[in-house]
Parts: sequence; structure tokens; C-alpha cells
Amino acid sequence: MIMTYEEVLQQAKTCMGPYCKACDVCNGKACGNKMPGPGAKGSGDNAVRNFEKWSEIRVNMDTLVKKKTPDTSFSIFGKTFRYPIFAGPVGAVNLHYGDKYDDLAYNDILVRGCAAAGIAAFTGDGSNPKVVEGASKAIANAGGMAIPTIKPWNIDTFMEKLALVKQSNAFAMAMDIDGAGLPFLKNMEPPAGAKSVKEMKEIIQAAGMPFIIKGIMTVEGAKKAREAGADAIVVSNHGGRVLDQCPATAEVLKEIADEMKGSIKIFVDGGIRNGVTVFKALAMGADAVIIARPYVTAVYGGAEEGIRLYTEKLGAELADTMEMCGAAKLSDITEKMIRI
Repeated sequence: MIMTYEEVLQQAKTCMGPYCKACDVCNGKACGNKMPGPGAKGSGDNAVRNFEKWSEIRVNMDTLVKKKTPDTSFSIFGKTFRYPIFAGPVGAVNLHYGDKYDDLAYNDILVRGCAAAGIAAFTGDGSNPKVVEGASKAIANAGGMAIPTIKPWNIDTFMEKLALVKQSNAFAMAMDIDGAGLPFLKNMEPPAGAKSVKEMKEIIQAAGMPFIIKGIMTVEGAKKAREAGADAIVVSNHGGRVLDQCPATAEVLKEIADEMKGSIKIFVDGGIRNGVTVFKALAMGADAVIIARPYVTAVYGGAEEGIRLYTEKLGAELADTMEMCGAAKLSDITEKMIRI
């Protein structure tokens, strides 16, 4: 089915809900503190802040340069992608976004669609063990081109899920430690949630593959992730869903990147919705970005075609911004090209 991205959004509005509104601009205002749904367990101020703080950063146009077609390709962990853009992990989609899909069907479409679009997806996790099992099969079918993301369970549960991850031949894996604030992880027995550096070392050593820790919001947290043996971090506050009154990711990215750049790979998520913002994140020191909620809308509105259209939209906006700011390749993007 040949569609436009606008048609994808309109189609998504017919099958998402009652919580997510498939807004034309996904800024956190409509979903607020609605849980279930893509909102927050608190007031919902953080998701809105994530989005708005990116808009306060401006780009510096400079077209007095030799004209070149921008190269948006990005390499990490031995793999090369069309753009420095990844689809984010999402769980319990039938509960939060609508019953058109469950997690198994959603991850299957997401992994295949992202691989076909030249990027990779982070797959989600849930209390149902079949979620990771299904994601593992989808990743294996895509030649390992996705990143399974496991919740911060206790070590025994993690090891059970790790066995499934290893069957996928994924090129990397992640743990979203910011998921410690999710209600269903609270008061579990054995305890789940926050991890010490020692505990993370044990997890990363057991994984035996490039490992990404998602949920870093301070320089100190980034240093602890590096000490634990992480190959990459994601500057993330879980989409603003787990704790009110946090800074936006755009407010902490630069200080973390200034301290950590070159010693660990840096992803960032939270409120990134277009290619201009991808450019801003790279200029502030991120190696790549992760975008979650709009990819849910893309899947609900157009399945693999929705993923392709949204990814190409982001990529075209990134390439246009690079050209207008004088960057021929991603490594040319510097802090001088933005105004904070």
C-alpha cells in the first residue's frame, strides 16, 4: 500500500486509543499523566519539557561552503546504517496504544520495517516472557539487525531472558535501567529495579556482546556505566514517564558528552521528533538518537510502510539541515553549528 506520511497519521488516529491521540506533533501534552497510555505516572511535565527544550536550541545556517550531497550514514558495533536514528523500545502496546497489535506483532513489524528502512530498532520487554521470545525470533529473521532491550529484573530473570536474546544473534543489547521507576517493577520479589555498578558488571559480563545502558541523566551516572563495562549509554529519562521534575535530556546531553565523548558511545532520546532535532543532538555530542512514540504511530498507521515513510522524512530533514549548515558528513556536525 503506497501512502503518504500524513495518511499514516490519519490512519493511526482510527486505531489508537483511547489514550494516545496520534497527535500531528507528539509533544506529551495530550497524554499528560495518563497511565495506562503513553503518559507519565506523575504530572506528565517531563515529557513536555523533553520536547520543548529541543526547540529552544537553534541551528546556525551557513551556505558559503562547497556544495556536497550530505552523507547521513552511521556506523556502530561493526554495523552501518542509513541514518544515526534508531526506533525506541516500547512495551505493552496493546495496553498503552490500542489493541490492533500486541507486543509480539508490534516488535515483528518494527524490526522488519526498520531493517528495510536502513536503520535498527530497540525492541521492548514486558512481564510476559513471550515478548522477548517473540522479539528474539523477529531479530533472528532480520539477520540480528535490532537491539533487544531488557528491563532491570533480578539476575535470575535477566539470565532467562538473556538466553532468548542470544538466540537472536543481535549485534548488541540494552537494559533500560530508567525502567526502575515503572509501577510494575516496584516491590517485586526478588527485587528488581536499580542496579549497583557491581551488579551491572555481572550483567554485562554475562551478556558477552556490545551492551547499552539506557537511562543516564548525569555525568556521574555515565561514569558509573563506563565503570560497569557498558559500550554505550542512552541519555534518557524514560520519555519523561517515570519521575517528575527531572531536567530534559536536551539540558544534560552536552555536559555528559563533554565528559564522556570518545570513551563510550552516546545515544539520546526524549522529545526528538524531526530531523532538525536529530542534527541538534549530534551537534551537542550524541552519536545517534532514539525515537520511540512516533514509531508506534507509524506502525499503527502504516506498518512497515509507515516506518519507511517516517524514517525517510527524518532522514531528509537531517540531510537538508546538514546541507544548510555546511556539514557534508556526520562527523562535520559540531557545536558551532547550533546556538544554545
